[in-house]
Amino acid sequence: MTELFVRHYSELTADELYELLRLRAEVFVVEQDCAYLDPDGRDKLAFHVWIGDGECAAACLRVYEEDGAVRIGRVVTRERRRGLGAQIMAAGVRVAREKFGAKEILISAQEYARPFYEKCGFTAYTGPYLEDGIPHVGMRRSI
Repeated sequence: MTELFVRHYSELTADELYELLRLRAEVFVVEQDCAYLDPDGRDKLAFHVWIGDGECAAACLRVYEEDGAVRIGRVVTRERRRGLGAQIMAAGVRVAREKFGAKEILISAQEYARPFYEKCGFTAYTGPYLEDGIPHVGMRRSI
């Protein structure tokens, strides 16, 4: 049975953190063949949101505040086209509102995923740019 989990970094167990970092590495580093430093210091600022069965995360993201803006990042699902992306994004928006009082959320979206984020209510506010060698676009959503 899958559940939704929300924990601040300071509340994560070592096993939970390991599982979230493992999922991110599986998709962003291995599947997308992109060597980059995933632990960037922002995890310590963040609330981590994930869907899983307690042993294995199926989808996750992080919500944090930086430079006066609330951001959602590291959005990832293990399996695509099952509705988990929409579920995890909806949960991330709720966390941004409840934990940070967000009125607007910023994301740095991979360009290919732009239509997905548009369905989640985000609109582009930058043109394409490269981040870790992958085309991205800055997007925002008012809440």
